[in-house]
Amino acid sequence: MVDGIDTMVLMGLYEFSNKSVAHVARMKFNEAPKVQFFETVIRYVGGLLSAYALTGEAVFLARADDLGQALLPIFDSPVSLPFFRIDLRTGKGENGWMGDVAILAEMASCQMEYRYLAHLTGRLEYIEHADYITSFLRQHEEREGLFALTFAMTDGQPRGDTFSVGARADSAYEYLLKQWLMTGKTEQHLLDMYLRSASAIIENMLYVSPRRKLLYVTDINRFSLAPVGDFQHLSCFIAGVFALGVAMIPNVDARHAWVAEGLAHTCWITYADSVTGLAPEVVIFRDDNVGRKWVDELRDWENRGKVGTPPGVRDASPVTSGQNTEYELSDKHWLLRPETIESFYILWRTTGDKKWRERGWAIFEAIEKHARVADTYTSLRDVSQTPPLLNDELPSFFFAETLKYAYLLFIKEDIVPLDKWTFNTEAHPFPVFTWSAWEKEDFHIN
Repeated sequence: MVDGIDTMVLMGLYEFSNKSVAHVARMKFNEAPKVQFFETVIRYVGGLLSAYALTGEAVFLARADDLGQALLPIFDSPVSLPFFRIDLRTGKGENGWMGDVAILAEMASCQMEYRYLAHLTGRLEYIEHADYITSFLRQHEEREGLFALTFAMTDGQPRGDTFSVGARADSAYEYLLKQWLMTGKTEQHLLDMYLRSASAIIENMLYVSPRRKLLYVTDINRFSLAPVGDFQHLSCFIAGVFALGVAMIPNVDARHAWVAEGLAHTCWITYADSVTGLAPEVVIFRDDNVGRKWVDELRDWENRGKVGTPPGVRDASPVTSGQNTEYELSDKHWLLRPETIESFYILWRTTGDKKWRERGWAIFEAIEKHARVADTYTSLRDVSQTPPLLNDELPSFFFAETLKYAYLLFIKEDIVPLDKWTFNTEAHPFPVFTWSAWEKEDFHIN
């Protein structure tokens, strides 16, 4: 319920959202068993804070503060990075499925929530932990803006051999820009970190397929920078981040707009190529189909006099069944994910191009056709089959993110203006604010 309260409010479903007040008032977090830090922060803390911001109901803030306090012992690790999970009954943190490492996205996707909570409550400990993580990232940048996927919980050293903006990495990059936006564009170091990361992604992780000229972002080897060739649905969020940056950052590099357009189009193509109209979780470009680095293609285009659109930006046409897509389906699931519709929403609101609404509507129609079951929805096991095999699951992010972004994409009114609100990675909108003089002093904000 908590993950969907703000969706109900934004949709005007007050009969249901009003019932959540009593439910939240009865919640007791110190009786909860082991919970994952990342999911609890973005869904529960984020959901409660957003519900408070949209309704003014004090109980939502009170419970967000209760939960924020209950989670604080998770930072009591040898390097002050959060453990994977915590037992809220005992306050004991534990490592997770990857062992004694902190996962990039899971350790570095709490800053928006804890900084906004600090602003609302005045609690120094919230912002201290949030800003420590950002400082830790700044000290561990590689390739002038990229981060390892994991860090040792014993000494904080980077581990692993992959750079990614997909699974285990995504929202860590997202929160660099969004922290800057949420606090009124006043903290230059956050913008600088985002711009370095954006440039590093452009220079190292973007490729263009040889025939269809599909621009995609792929994992790369952390040492050799060799491309893996995978393109994850999770990575489709980055198109929206680039688009948001283009709209909000004065005189930003022109390449950012091309990246937003090109990546969002390739995300659309993975839907449009599919017989179900729904995209697979992961596709992979292999061997010769990996193509060339986008910056190399871009340099050649510039040397030819910049004739036509930049490489990877022109809209490629979907292919019919049996034609060469240039990629293989590495993971055929469709998991009700929001990232593509999220980016379409941001592009629609920042560019006004109606094609993003039209493509979003096509995806929504495919959801209704293939993922709707009785009175609810479920994920697909294989998007390449019709009728598709179905799973029996419904994650809360479908209500928090996928349906919310679809609704905001299709309605005429701009009820969550992007210059006044900033969405966390679970699509919970927080209002833009600026630090007061006393907050800057007490919270040590430069």
